[in-house]
Amino acid sequence: MSMTRMLVMARKEVVQILRDPLSLMIVIIMPAILVVLFGYGVNLDQKHIPLVAWDQDGSQQSQDLLWRFAASEYFTVVGVATSEREVARALDEGRARMVVVVPWNFSRQLRQGGPVAVQALADATDDNTANIAFGYTQGVVQGYSSEVQINWMRSRGSPVPPASVTTETRTWYNEDLESSAFIIPGILALVMSVIGAFLTSLTIAREWERGTMEQLISTPVSAMEIMLGKLLPYFVLGMVDTAITAAIAIYWFRVPFRGSFVTLFASSAMFLIVVLSLGFFISVLAKSQFAASQIALLVTFLPAFLLSGFLFAIEQMPPALQWITRVLPARYYVSVLKKIFLKGTPAALLYADLLPLAAFSVVLAILATRAFHKRLG
Repeated sequence: MSMTRMLVMARKEVVQILRDPLSLMIVIIMPAILVVLFGYGVNLDQKHIPLVAWDQDGSQQSQDLLWRFAASEYFTVVGVATSEREVARALDEGRARMVVVVPWNFSRQLRQGGPVAVQALADATDDNTANIAFGYTQGVVQGYSSEVQINWMRSRGSPVPPASVTTETRTWYNEDLESSAFIIPGILALVMSVIGAFLTSLTIAREWERGTMEQLISTPVSAMEIMLGKLLPYFVLGMVDTAITAAIAIYWFRVPFRGSFVTLFASSAMFLIVVLSLGFFISVLAKSQFAASQIALLVTFLPAFLLSGFLFAIEQMPPALQWITRVLPARYYVSVLKKIFLKGTPAALLYADLLPLAAFSVVLAILATRAFHKRLG
């Protein structure tokens, strides 16, 4: 294999990239766009849920309870209802996601020491938000209930019950429970999938469509030199985009980075080899830029987005899908990214993810090499 001929092929591919505005736009703009869109547009934090209150009792006790909802960072009181019609309208119009109804005998039942129920109505068109809102509501009401019980016993001279057992929670790795810290590291996998598989899927298909493949075949350049020469520019661009995306995540979105940059770029290089080889393999088989680009998006970007653990926990998926994720390289790369960024896991403890990633890179590189031959047809 001649290094000179390989570099000539790489230079030819760089010229093709510079002449293609769409490829240039994807390479330069796409990483920043993806980071900004997902960093600002996708937010799994459920705070400031719009709430409407219907206080049928109108007492000091009921107002005290509703004040606790207003003081919570998880709710924002957006209105007050005075009838069932207003409650239904608030939920129907989407003005409120939660309605809290305090019954008319709320204060009287509290004075008598009897049980009293506060009704919570939630818009469950988004079931995840509804479940979270119910949990927040239960927490607010339980805190108020405990204080009311203690005050009621003290007012009657009853001994205050001994302190109950509570849970003292402490979060590790993502102390502020910010969803951006969970989402943004995985964007690197999406960027690599776009830059790697999508663009390289056009390399050989472009030669066939433009009729230049015959000229390549007639040259002394070997199949290996053609493949490496065509993939080298995209490998360099992919590593540059990795650095850009990581810098935006760390310095703009303040995502904690506790790991090693060497481990980050080494694992990114392995995943990039996987998607480059896969894109090249698709390009050889498709021989059409349109078909190659569609197949590349179907087998790389969509699985990386839906089945890699980027947004949705793999443990919560059906068992059949969990098994399918085992053959997706993006699953292991996303896992590595989150461990490097948030946990600072050393490379020696990442073998469960790095070994499959290395195996995928070797297998797909071999497949891409054997799929491309310097012959017509």
